[in-house]
Amino acid sequence: MSVTRRQALQAGAISAGALLTPGILAGSAIAQSVDIAEFMKPGPLGEKALGPEDAKVVVVEYASMTCGHCANFHKNTFGKVKEKYIDTNKIRFVFREFPLDNVASAAFMLARCAPEDKYFDVIDLMFEEQRNWAFTNNPLQSMMDFSKQIGFTQASFEACLTNQKLLDGVRWVADRGSKMFNVSATPTLFLNGKKLSGGALSFEQMSELLDAEL
Repeated sequence: MSVTRRQALQAGAISAGALLTPGILAGSAIAQSVDIAEFMKPGPLGEKALGPEDAKVVVVEYASMTCGHCANFHKNTFGKVKEKYIDTNKIRFVFREFPLDNVASAAFMLARCAPEDKYFDVIDLMFEEQRNWAFTNNPLQSMMDFSKQIGFTQASFEACLTNQKLLDGVRWVADRGSKMFNVSATPTLFLNGKKLSGGALSFEQMSELLDAEL
């Protein structure tokens, strides 16, 4: 059994012709600082964040689950940043959805449907196995197969991807990032309200920037 085309299209999640756009690096210039109070307003689904709310340093990442550069950033940089800065309560890290295509939207929806305390575990696993579910001839089937690894049944998978309120919430974050904060590519990183250049920065680059703010 499989999710019908109508169900997938209803959620705006995946279709046979969904565009699988590779991730692109953020622009080379550092944008002007954003209004912090406005920038840190949570979306309708709430923020997904790690680290203390009162941290002196806040990193915000806009990412897409089908972005290869985002996957590399999380595999090669984020884990080290988490160990050195997040787990030691030095910084707060906010992860925001910026799907580049319908498949990425569906992936974010699945992560949101997982138990709340497992959100980042699901994101990490999705990035780790990105090629196995995102870039296939049948991404809908591949994603359904993948979802079983993280505890979904066919019924819960279908229910998640046909949740219009959830899809609208994911899109709200992306639309606001684009219109208000000039986010146009992934990964886009902000450090205390300043957009960083270079996109998927190395741990050494991130560490230098974070240390300067601490």
